[in-house]
Amino acid sequence: MKKPLFALITLTGCGIALAQSSVTLFGVVDASVSGYSNRSNDERAVLLHQGSVKLSRTALSNSGYNPSRLGFRGTEDLGGGLAASFWFEAPMTNDDGATGVSSFTRRSTVSLSGGFGEIRLGRDYTPTFWSNAVFDPFGANGVGTNLIHSANNFNVTGGTGGVAGNPNVLRASNSIGYFLPPNLSGFYGQLQYAFHEQTKYDPGTSTPVNALGVAAPTRAGRYVGGRFGYADGALDVAVAYGNSTSGDQFYLGTTDSVKTMNLGASYDFGPVKLFGELSHSKSSRNFAVTPMAATSGIDLGGYLLGVTVPIGAGLVRASYSRVHYDRNLPFTLLDDPKASKLSLGYVYNLSKRTALYATIARVSNRNGAALTVGGAAFISNAVFTPRLSRGYDLGIRHAF
Repeated sequence: MKKPLFALITLTGCGIALAQSSVTLFGVVDASVSGYSNRSNDERAVLLHQGSVKLSRTALSNSGYNPSRLGFRGTEDLGGGLAASFWFEAPMTNDDGATGVSSFTRRSTVSLSGGFGEIRLGRDYTPTFWSNAVFDPFGANGVGTNLIHSANNFNVTGGTGGVAGNPNVLRASNSIGYFLPPNLSGFYGQLQYAFHEQTKYDPGTSTPVNALGVAAPTRAGRYVGGRFGYADGALDVAVAYGNSTSGDQFYLGTTDSVKTMNLGASYDFGPVKLFGELSHSKSSRNFAVTPMAATSGIDLGGYLLGVTVPIGAGLVRASYSRVHYDRNLPFTLLDDPKASKLSLGYVYNLSKRTALYATIARVSNRNGAALTVGGAAFISNAVFTPRLSRGYDLGIRHAF
């Protein structure tokens, strides 16, 4: 619901009213009963076989259909086609009330827009995340979230050969973004650069070291990415690329990075809407002086196929996603980890703002992959290997 700026000033007790300005309060409250079941198997020889072990959980959760959130956004018309805007959006855990407007980690930006496009500063979504969400029938939410998005943190296979995970899978802090103007005959795009804001030391040997002998990071956190696409009527297609510096160690002369590229598309035929995405990511470690036993990193390839079918006030959603890890080991008899996921859901819209939804999903892991639909992490050790993960969401979403 929209509130004029003077109303916000009345509530807060301070501020200056500006002509041709507006502030909007908005949000989503999403709650669901969710169940998770993750099973690991003993895949050794029959004489050693100890069966399987299953971890299960039932919970009242949030964000099964849309992320629960509370936000404030405002715009001031500066004249001459220019506008200044802000956007503060906080995550909410409405199932327990523990998280609210204590931080605006979903988005916190200020921007200037006009005929040239928009320049946006602050914490925002990364370009490479957008395709994972836009071209997923489940919007990368709940147990139905596609495996491409789930796997892109590179922390799901029991280790990545010493390479750090990806801190900028969804969002990047301390970023400067540029968005093309919306009147380019269907073409759209964005560029983003995020500062690492780490302290550099000169000479480098003065870099402080903690009690474990690890030097303070000097480059971790940096992100560079872009996304360009075309949307006209039923068709939407986009390509994105991002490079995230995930870690560094001065004394070892190493820099860890995750490079991601994806291509996604959707086409709305009316009776059905089809979705698809191809993705490739590489988590690697660069050495100033390459040692004898340098790791070659991990390549992650994946694809997604999805569909939505409107039926009256309802919407059927389905997707199949698959990922494959290439550990780039030159001499090994072990097969590389891989996983596949099938998701099926139904949404019934009670109104434009309120919906009931149900989702079920199943993940099948092979060769050490450990992707889940949610809940507790798999038991993974010398005896048990992650295998199947199943889950469901039954919930209600209200937007305001």
